[in-house]
Amino acid sequence: MKQASLRFLLLLLPWHVSVRAHTPFRRSSLTADIHSSTSASKELDNLLDGPADAASPVLSRGGSIRTASFAADDERLGLKVSSQAKETKVNESLAPGNAAAAVTEASISSRMRGGDSSKDSIDNTSKSLYPKKKLHLPWRKEKRHDQIAKQLKNRNNVNIRRKLMHATFGLTFAFLNHVIPRNRFVPGMALLSTATLIMELLRYRKGFGWMNEALHFCLGSSLRKNEMAGGFTGSFYFFTGVTLTAYLFPGTPATLGMAQLALADPSASYFGRRTRHVYWSRIENGLGGVGRNKGWLGFLGGALFCFPFNYYVLSKAAQRCATRVISVNAVVGVSLLLGLAGALADLAVPTPALTLPKKVLGVPVPPFHVDDNMVVPIFSAFACTKVFQFYEWPLDLALAKWIVL
Repeated sequence: MKQASLRFLLLLLPWHVSVRAHTPFRRSSLTADIHSSTSASKELDNLLDGPADAASPVLSRGGSIRTASFAADDERLGLKVSSQAKETKVNESLAPGNAAAAVTEASISSRMRGGDSSKDSIDNTSKSLYPKKKLHLPWRKEKRHDQIAKQLKNRNNVNIRRKLMHATFGLTFAFLNHVIPRNRFVPGMALLSTATLIMELLRYRKGFGWMNEALHFCLGSSLRKNEMAGGFTGSFYFFTGVTLTAYLFPGTPATLGMAQLALADPSASYFGRRTRHVYWSRIENGLGGVGRNKGWLGFLGGALFCFPFNYYVLSKAAQRCATRVISVNAVVGVSLLLGLAGALADLAVPTPALTLPKKVLGVPVPPFHVDDNMVVPIFSAFACTKVFQFYEWPLDLALAKWIVL
């Protein structure tokens, strides 16, 4: 009689517990399917006849009990039980100090979800209970140039202010090259380029952080993030390109080459950014590395943007030329070819730029790279000499006194 009563109570106990466990999740249909099976009572008989440990329920602190017999019964019935129904209900008010109970519940939940091992669940629970905090060392302060870099934009941003400053400096140096004698302009630019290089080599060293402060104060948001994160600024390549152009080529081609640097470079970049969603115009990996991550629409935009300036300047020069008559068609052709040369030079420089390795034969080297600020004026001035020769124009063609006036 006692054994029959015990069997009756054990049959009622899982039904009562299952209702409590599944009611919050609205799994009444799941409970009905489980208790409609006759295999549950058979499993209980086998468990009562077998060892006591086999019938021991799995306890959780949240109040949900799930016996091993019901888990086996679910598999035999082929019921599609969701992982949410199989998870144990963890009490939200679990005390943080009771880590053992949390680890037990997490391991049970991992096994019911089909986890590989309980070790992962234990580790995840430990991380949630005791999250790692970044160690704050007051004597290890973040370097100032890194702090400034976080405030700046990367090269993918249009950055209109940078482009306006680029054009202003380029036209200024073109004007200075036109009005200052070559034997004075070239040494002055060489001195400026050397001073800029020294600054670039020193400003990341200890005790020279004030240089980064000065750069940020003068140039502000015109700087790029990489220029404050270990790389050189474009100023060094800009000054060096102007210096080499003035040294290698005669006055008028050099001046026009600097003008293409001032106009073609920023305009090609602007149009390229604005049309980057036009996929057919993108060069992607480039033609043998040339023009990587640039576009044909940016190239054409830069060339056409230079045309009005070139045409106006060369028209004024053609009117002043006393040695020969220069036709309007020739002026149009030269103006267009100069703009194409400047835009082509900008297109040829890949993005990101080709950079020297950090060490050469085990010796650390500065982060020099191929920069369009150096390539564009040199190539444009060289193209100008060839275009002048093709149209039989003199290389010393005199421009207007103030270039445009």
